[in-house]
Amino acid sequence: MDKQQLLASLPSVDEILKSGEGLEWQKAYPRRYVLRAIREVIDESRRAILKDDLKEISVKDMLVDIRGHIELLSAFSLKPVINATGIVIHTNLGRSVMSEEIMENVKRVACGYSNLEYELEEGKRGKRYSHIRKLLNEITGAESSLIVNNNAAAVFVCLTALAKGREVIVSRGELVEIGGSFRIPDVMSSSGALLKEVGATNKTHLRDYERAISENTALLLKVHQSNYRIVGFSESVPINELAALGMKHGIPVMFDLGSGSLVDLKPYGIQIEPTVQEIIKAGADIVTFSGDKLLGGPQGGVIVGKSELIENIVKNPLMRAVRIDKLTLSAFEAVLMCYLDEDKAKGSIPTLEMLLQRHMDIKERAKRIASRLKKEVSRIPGDVAEIDVIEDSSQAGGGSLPEIEFKTYAVAINPLRISVNTLEERLRQGNPPIIARIKSDALIIDARTVRNSEIDALVKGILNAL
Repeated sequence: MDKQQLLASLPSVDEILKSGEGLEWQKAYPRRYVLRAIREVIDESRRAILKDDLKEISVKDMLVDIRGHIELLSAFSLKPVINATGIVIHTNLGRSVMSEEIMENVKRVACGYSNLEYELEEGKRGKRYSHIRKLLNEITGAESSLIVNNNAAAVFVCLTALAKGREVIVSRGELVEIGGSFRIPDVMSSSGALLKEVGATNKTHLRDYERAISENTALLLKVHQSNYRIVGFSESVPINELAALGMKHGIPVMFDLGSGSLVDLKPYGIQIEPTVQEIIKAGADIVTFSGDKLLGGPQGGVIVGKSELIENIVKNPLMRAVRIDKLTLSAFEAVLMCYLDEDKAKGSIPTLEMLLQRHMDIKERAKRIASRLKKEVSRIPGDVAEIDVIEDSSQAGGGSLPEIEFKTYAVAINPLRISVNTLEERLRQGNPPIIARIKSDALIIDARTVRNSEIDALVKGILNAL
């Protein structure tokens, strides 16, 4: 056929829509994506004919291309991935993983109406925070508590409610910046509180705080160095001493813990992370921390402390803008129920389970992955890859426990037919996407963060990529 005949033989959009495939697509996918895909494939064929790149029309091939376009257009952008990096609280991959049991409670609440803000006993309007307040108080030992949508919001709303227009005293060594350029000085300025720095970058003494106290002092603020450390010739004021100073002068003491652990990690050799319970017992009046880091829950900012201060925060108009919804609340309640039994929490909160799992369990998982890969690769003619189990180190991630390296075991893959960068890219763009890391010219699959239920998909994805 010449060009004009080829162009004339192209099926119309209407013809494809009315075909068996077209009718099937319209039932399974959004009509606008079906139309767009059909038009795009027809336009691509038309351009190919005009460039002499297409000498024959195959409607069958066009239908295959259209289906591929539709599936690509209709795919969800937010999708599950396999985290093979070994970073447990991976900010870019959604931080803490939730268990099936926790998500079952979210589903139970979300699929119908609930008593989110309704008092069942009295038959009147209630408060959403009442559903988790008793649990948080029981676990942390605080008088009162609430949850907002993240820890940055928790710090912001506390400063706005308790210190707007007044001074907040902070050590220079604690003016931290976390992800997203969230800086303590900036959030303080936005809240209307007045920053008063004391001490030096590496050393701050109790007398520095006391000398800075004035009639305009609203808070003494301590910020946990959860994502960095000042080592060497350094000194900071312990929270119990700062709390005693605050009590002496009648000034509330606030502690931004950042990560916020509800489980004592010292038995596991982690000495640098205090528990929320310890900080409350030491005398802090207000403590803020994240829900989706070491706590292992959904994104949220937890505020615990003295009842009078919490009530002042709750009454602030900003609370409307930072409150959590029923999905987050139901997830938090299920997570906190696990913490009523610390041993249960270690086994049922995936974040804790991955961080604290035994080295030999990780090694066995790595060996199982490597064995499966070797078996499948051996069926391919020729040499495809070298596969070994190696000892390596993992990180907590999410700005938590920055100094701690967790011993782990990983599968090291040296591809022989493609580059390691190509292998990493193919895995990242696969279905499901597999996120790994490159080290010493090998692709590293860290078994710490690969769940047993993901091994089949992981092996299949690696084989396809190789």
